[in-house]
Amino acid sequence: MFYQEPSNYWKTVVDTIQEGVMIVSTRGIIVSVNKAFESITGYSSAEVLGQSCSILHIGTCHLIREPEGCDFCIMFKKGQLKMKKSTLKRKSGEYIPIIKNACVIKDSNKKVTGAVETITDITDITNKEAQIENFRRELNAEDRFCGMIGISAKMQLIFDLIANAAKSDAPVIIYGESGTGKELVAKAIHECSMRKQLPYIKVNCSALNESLLESELFGHVKGAFTGAHRDREGRFEAAREGDIFLDEIGDLTLSTQIKLLRVLEEKTIERVGDNKSIDIDFRIISATNKNLKQLVSSGSFREDFFYRINVIPIWVPPLRERKSDIPSMTDAFFRKIQLKSGKNIQGFSNEALELMINYHWPGNVRELKSALEYAFVSCQGTVIDPVNLPPDILQYSKSPSTKDAETLPLNEIKKQRLIKALQKSRGNKSEAARILGISRTSVWSQVKRFKIS
Repeated sequence: MFYQEPSNYWKTVVDTIQEGVMIVSTRGIIVSVNKAFESITGYSSAEVLGQSCSILHIGTCHLIREPEGCDFCIMFKKGQLKMKKSTLKRKSGEYIPIIKNACVIKDSNKKVTGAVETITDITDITNKEAQIENFRRELNAEDRFCGMIGISAKMQLIFDLIANAAKSDAPVIIYGESGTGKELVAKAIHECSMRKQLPYIKVNCSALNESLLESELFGHVKGAFTGAHRDREGRFEAAREGDIFLDEIGDLTLSTQIKLLRVLEEKTIERVGDNKSIDIDFRIISATNKNLKQLVSSGSFREDFFYRINVIPIWVPPLRERKSDIPSMTDAFFRKIQLKSGKNIQGFSNEALELMINYHWPGNVRELKSALEYAFVSCQGTVIDPVNLPPDILQYSKSPSTKDAETLPLNEIKKQRLIKALQKSRGNKSEAARILGISRTSVWSQVKRFKIS
């Protein structure tokens, strides 16, 4: 009932196969292809039939010289190829990764008359493998600590302080300019502590006015004020047995500071509109970009409250004071944006990276990340050049000549900087660490990673 002429029957079967199928003569002349082959290679059957299979530039094809001087595919000597990873050049000139299988065809007299080859496009698989490798690098990177990046001595000190502060229940306050990563430090303290499985509650003190902030922090009872239609739990109650992070604590009013001082000393709260005390256990972590001692001197910040929250102070340095971290941070942000954007941008020119290292970064890490996102949008090629950076960076620096720009992977730049420091210190790793502004441990680990003898 479904009878067809054999040629039509097998053509239908072959055209249904998702892999590219190609039949060649013993001299590599293409005599038949299927629909998938046309889709994968970009060539129509009319364009390749009668052509040599060398038109595809398949990487696993090896030729041997016959005695009479003709090139002959080594596959015909072996008889078959199985699951060979290779590349293929499409009609557009683009090279794509493929899996190739091949086997010779013999007639009834066992004489080789040609070969059949199948081609599987593995571009998607290769891209996924590259993404997994990038994720693996991110997870195993030696310059990471709880999501923070830093090989400089200053950041290594911060990491030590975080680990020690996490072991204590004493209040921690984090100082630093806007964009330095104070919130990451607070989160790291929580993640490294015994409370990591318990709540971590964040409150931005500058985002709410005084009346709303009090209700947010302590909660309220039904009827406490207009709009209070039901009892509501506050942030301190939500943080029970965990950590509460008060960001921009320097913006609190004096009246709120008094109420918070009582909460810290007595570990009890009262909801707005209620006089019933609620006992709670919590650890407070706060952060500010202001000089609280100056605020105390001016009378806008209570001295007793200051000393109550300033038990374990941590100062996060601005990015301009830890420039040795910029290559690592640029590398990490670059990989994340590259994965997200899907653009074929391979790296930075040496001049572009030099401009970024020399820039003063008033917006700190937040500005660095924004600059990279800008660069990805403005870059239309495969290399980020100085012209692709935000105008502020170009205007700030006395830009060096950009002729003969050289594209260097960020890891190669880090490696060359380390080699220069080791040469300058005559191999003394402690001195090299001082020159680079990083820890001696980081020098040892980089020497091992870059296989520097």
